[in-house]
Amino acid sequence: MSKKRPLSFYLLAAFFGLFVLFLYGPFSAIFLLSLQGPEGQLTFPMRGFSFYWLGEVFQQQRVGDFVSAFQRSFLLGLLVMAITVALSVLAGMAFRSKFWGSNLIFYLTISSLIVPSILVSLGIGIVFSLLGIDNQWYSSALAGHLTWTLPFAFLIMVGVFNRFNPSYEEASRDLGANDSQTFWQILLPLIAPSLIGVGLFGFTLSYDEFTRTSLISGENNTLPLEIFGMTTNVTTPALYALGTLTTAFSFLLIGVAVAAFQLLSHRQEG
Repeated sequence: MSKKRPLSFYLLAAFFGLFVLFLYGPFSAIFLLSLQGPEGQLTFPMRGFSFYWLGEVFQQQRVGDFVSAFQRSFLLGLLVMAITVALSVLAGMAFRSKFWGSNLIFYLTISSLIVPSILVSLGIGIVFSLLGIDNQWYSSALAGHLTWTLPFAFLIMVGVFNRFNPSYEEASRDLGANDSQTFWQILLPLIAPSLIGVGLFGFTLSYDEFTRTSLISGENNTLPLEIFGMTTNVTTPALYALGTLTTAFSFLLIGVAVAAFQLLSHRQEG
């Protein structure tokens, strides 16, 4: 006979259900309104059912351009992800041992999470202006996003390396491997699942970042800025359809990351 579950299990399950409803309940309205017919409006009741507005996202809008803004956000997210993963690994390896000034560098790194983001973006914009560099999504926006993603990734990698067993590296060196071979053939494969999480985290933080981008993106908007600018101008459910598509894209990224994580985990176990 199955063991009877305690009352606390049902209470926690109910709380979790309310939590999920709180997170995704408001989105359900966006999802439904994006599936209206061509005569659809911005509020209920729904006027027909079709995928018309999902297709309209890829067409020329009265105001703004969804496709170009998505491309800029996607490319910027990939750049931020690659740089974040590379620098966080190097920083994590450096902090495996104490060195002079390590505490100061540590606190300076995480202080970016405490400083108001609007001040960070203002400072970056001023510095780029003094250097004569135009504020663009691939330069100043990239710098602004890295001030947001690197501290998080750095803290994660410090935790990963604190739990890493150095005996693997010692065994590799005993077998004649040099430092480069030990890193690429032993250390990197072992921490690869963690790097997937760091990469996904960095990409998503950059992909939906608004505040740090608002003052330093130049004349070309990223997707969050384009959406914000169109909320006061768009009079069709195309904006709701964009929300549906970007949410589906986010779940797709999560699925790919989970599949890659499981694949690497199975290889390590094998």
